[in-house]
Amino acid sequence: MAEQQEQDRHAVPQTPDDALGYEHARDALLEVVRQLENGGTSLEESLALWERGEQLAKVCQRWLDGARARLDAALAAEEGETPGGE
Repeated sequence: MAEQQEQDRHAVPQTPDDALGYEHARDALLEVVRQLENGGTSLEESLALWERGEQLAKVCQRWLDGARARLDAALAAEEGETPGGE
């Protein structure tokens, strides 16, 4: 398990966005949403912003999924170490 996490940490990112940390991706996504909500952009610009937002949302979701998996693994390990635990 730890070996897989180490390999994942050193894996080559699939896209430049995959190299973003969660906070950076989240902040960039918030900026995209702000721009879309403010309006004043052409249809083409709005579509590009939407696509960028979708990419950033996927990056954020991958980070959150990874965090959830780590928490679940830690909880499972803790339950397994508890005397009399099931």
